[in-house]
Parts: sequence; C-alpha cells; structure tokens
Amino acid sequence: MIEYDNVCKSFDGLKVLENVSCVIPDSRITVFVGPSGVGKSVLMKMIVGLERPDSGTVRVGGENVAALGERGLYRLRRRMGMLFQDGALFDSMTAGENVAFPMRRHTRMSEGEIRRGVAERLALVGMPGCEEKYPAELSGGMRKRVGLARAIALDPEIVLFDEPDSGLDPVRTALLCELIQEIHEENGGAYTVITHDIMSARRVAEYICVLWKGRIVEAGPAEELFDSDNAFVRQFLSGEAQGPLGME
Repeated sequence: MIEYDNVCKSFDGLKVLENVSCVIPDSRITVFVGPSGVGKSVLMKMIVGLERPDSGTVRVGGENVAALGERGLYRLRRRMGMLFQDGALFDSMTAGENVAFPMRRHTRMSEGEIRRGVAERLALVGMPGCEEKYPAELSGGMRKRVGLARAIALDPEIVLFDEPDSGLDPVRTALLCELIQEIHEENGGAYTVITHDIMSARRVAEYICVLWKGRIVEAGPAEELFDSDNAFVRQFLSGEAQGPLGME
C-alpha cells in the first residue's frame, strides 16, 4: 500500500503540494488527473525516492521512503517498475537489452533465464521477436511497449506510469490502455497512472485522485468520481469549458 500523509513540497519558494493525504489501494489501477503543474509527477517521484517531501511522509508498504538509505531505496525500487513518458529506452541498447537491464542489475539470473524472460515480456506486450531492434528503429508506440516490457521485467508489486499516452494518436492510446488493463489483470499489483487524457482515465481507472492547486480535491472509486458533485472534478473529468478551472 502507498500512503501520502500531509505531504508538502516547494521548489524555489513556490509551493507545489500542500498537505496532500491519500492512500493508493493495492491490486487496483489508480489514476492521478489534474491540470499541468499541480504536482502529479512530483507525487510519483516521491514513491521511488527521486523527490523528498519538505514535510509529511510517503510510505510504501509501511516504510517511510524519505528515511531510507541507499540500500533501503535499492531494495524498495526492486519491487517497482516505471514507464516514462517517452519510454526512456537506452538508445545504445537493443530492445532486448533494454528489457534485460533490470534483470541483470537486480537478479542473479543466468543468461539463458534472462533471454527467456525477455522473450516472454516482449511477447506479453505484443512485441515478439524484436529483441535485436534498436529504439531508433521503433515507432513511438512500439517504444512505449518495450518500455512497458522493461517496467514489468521483475514482476513488480508496483508499476508507475508517467503520462504513458503522451505523444500517441487516439488509436494507439486506446491500445496501450487495453494492454495496461490486460497486464494488470494477469499480474495484479498497484498500478499508478498519471494522465491528462480523460478518455484514458475512463478506460483504465479503477480509483481516481484529482489534483488542483497542490491539493487532492477528491479521491475514490472511478464510478463515484465520474458522478461527483464537486464542481471542479465534474468540469475536469467531463472536459467542459464552464467551471472553476480557467486559462489562468
């Protein structure tokens, strides 16, 4: 379980997060939505210890992430996978080498076991037989899928997605959402997705957290949030022009 307890964070004196408290449930797909600059990616980075709160705590499995040393963070990150906006593949490595990277870094698997594991993960994301292709030879959607294969390489308990639909056309966005759902159904775990795309949220979200002005306005099961009485939540999740959110 991932818990935020009264988390505050500022950058250069500008307050990004203010007294954020929420629980990300296990075994569900949680989606964080909200306008740009409200702290969604910062909250995600706190889970892996890339950012630390100015005050408050972020706990993963009961452990205070900010209090962990190098070994503790290494152990924690072994339980996680992350898909970045552009896939963040190593350009000098083939697709197979990219997926194998966490296996070589975090396990003592033999090369034969790694090859089989890579082939299984790539097949799972619909990219069988692409082990020898380099990122430059792949489309944006294909790079995202290879990035997803790498994110699930170690069968993590937690998988984090930072705007996985960024840069994809509507059809490929829908296909990626479908893939995320299928892999979650097969593997389980706590999946956390950041997105600006409301259609993506409708497709994958089982639980939703809506952020605005550095705070969580509302959080709960997806079906409840899409019927929310909160004016901002209703406006944002419906994409309406009228409401408290303007161009400022």
